[in-house]
Amino acid sequence: MEFLDVVNNNDEVVGQASIKDIYSRNLTHRIVHVFVLDNHGRIALQLRSKNKAFLPDHWCTSAGGHVSAGESYEQAALREMSEELGISTKLYVLGKDLYVNSYSPTKFLMTFTVRHIGPFNINDEVEKVQFFTIDEIRTLMDNGAQMHPELRFLLEKYFLQGYQETQEY
Repeated sequence: MEFLDVVNNNDEVVGQASIKDIYSRNLTHRIVHVFVLDNHGRIALQLRSKNKAFLPDHWCTSAGGHVSAGESYEQAALREMSEELGISTKLYVLGKDLYVNSYSPTKFLMTFTVRHIGPFNINDEVEKVQFFTIDEIRTLMDNGAQMHPELRFLLEKYFLQGYQETQEY
């Protein structure tokens, strides 16, 4: 059973809990996201496997996931990149955000970028990885592509400044 750190509103560890307890008790925890950029500034998005329990067949960041108990944000990002994409490369911090929504517990999202042009050695959690330009991502969003809500949040904050989506979330 995987355990995560429970954190307060200052992102200080106040305990640990199982993932099941985190979500059933609405406990604040940590998530990492990695955006892989190629040499042309395109962003690699991951299409989640159809077999995923949460948001199958949705586009999400290049790699991402929970920060395990006792793990740093950087350790978690490196682990997720290795597990999901089969790569290891230098991380650059993009930002840290408090993410609040109506469907899941509050989370601290630490987001990183990396430079990598492929190839990727994806695992069974990933259907495919594809590079997109910013305009192609806008088109995906405008056309109602299924996207993880955290991906939308991070794209709008860091890559699509001034972009106002016309579709409902």
